[in-house]
Amino acid sequence: MSIFPIKKNCLTTLVPVLLFTGSAFSQDMETRYFRDVTATHLPSDPEAHPLDVALIDVDRDGDLDAILALEGMPNRLYLNDGTGKFTWKKGVFAEERHDTEHVRLADFDKDGHLDVVFVAEDDQNHEFYLGKGDGTFENATERLPARSEANGLDVGDVNKDGLPDIVVGNTGTGAHTFLWLNDPGRPGYFKDYTTTGLPGKGSQNQSVKLADLNGDGVPDLVEGNEVPPNRLFFNDGKGNFKEQPSGLDLPVPLHTREVLVFDANGDRQPDILFANLTSNGGATEKDPTARLLINDGKGKFRDETAKRIPKHEFSTYAATILDYDRDGDPDIILSALKIPPFQPMQMQAMQNDGKGYFKLVTNEVIPASAVGRSWGIAVGDVNADGKPDLFVGQWGTQARLLLGK
Repeated sequence: MSIFPIKKNCLTTLVPVLLFTGSAFSQDMETRYFRDVTATHLPSDPEAHPLDVALIDVDRDGDLDAILALEGMPNRLYLNDGTGKFTWKKGVFAEERHDTEHVRLADFDKDGHLDVVFVAEDDQNHEFYLGKGDGTFENATERLPARSEANGLDVGDVNKDGLPDIVVGNTGTGAHTFLWLNDPGRPGYFKDYTTTGLPGKGSQNQSVKLADLNGDGVPDLVEGNEVPPNRLFFNDGKGNFKEQPSGLDLPVPLHTREVLVFDANGDRQPDILFANLTSNGGATEKDPTARLLINDGKGKFRDETAKRIPKHEFSTYAATILDYDRDGDPDIILSALKIPPFQPMQMQAMQNDGKGYFKLVTNEVIPASAVGRSWGIAVGDVNADGKPDLFVGQWGTQARLLLGK
């Protein structure tokens, strides 16, 4: 690595310049498992704020394209050329600047094409688009039942009618998680079922996850909240959710930013991982260590973090599950920031021993170049080589693409 002075805004700063030759390229840009191809495969925009990413073949050419949810900028579509190289197709979504936080995909209107829903926080402008299957979308935002200060988002068929529904997690004064049911009489239109389906008090919510947690074949709901506690709701199969106050073992207060559900210990029961912050870019407040709750098979989840997850000081806005070493058990990829002071860090990797005990193996797995304020992480095979890749959204730093090896 060489350092050259570069002038910007009349100030001289030292900016690292990577020389992609010989061992320097291999050491900084590549590990046994991933190769950082950001510079050659993604549009350059180092000051954008893509907070979430979804991978989808929007134009039916057989490869995965990328939809990016951006804070303070219009949302974007990046088209894949089939080799994992992306170009920005402009004007696909509304050319409006919203505080967009998350994006999810589903065929809401049952026409065989995936549709897109975005949710926004501060300006409360959610967006909904119907896919046409040719890389274009119809703006149908008026079909969403309400505006809100949203952070969490997930989709799933909560009432077993064959149509995907929407759950929106909210923050702010009087916040309450929304439940919007897809209308079977008019697929792609939604009814607000919140008062009936999710009664009771609200939460200051940052993440919602729909998953079958008690083995009855219907998706239940986990809330990851910035104001404790996190919450668990079981679904009666008709979209009516009942809170399970004793279902989550929560020995320490958390500021959770993402909820993941996966079988950590190989017992064929879904477990829960909470990815956490110490604070949202402020002072040190809470323990940011990711918390792993193990399913006891009876509808309760025990916190076994102390013996299963390495304690860490970095904060995590996003995480994903990926068997990067192909040994048959799920591993964990985490975003990482040093808070305070909201400093970019290298993404982190935790390896599963097959029984749900994890160790930090970042330097073996994540290229040293993968430094940023990483946010949403999407997994998919973007270059059709049979290996999963990582497309990473980042706050105020260049979006990143790591090709699996």
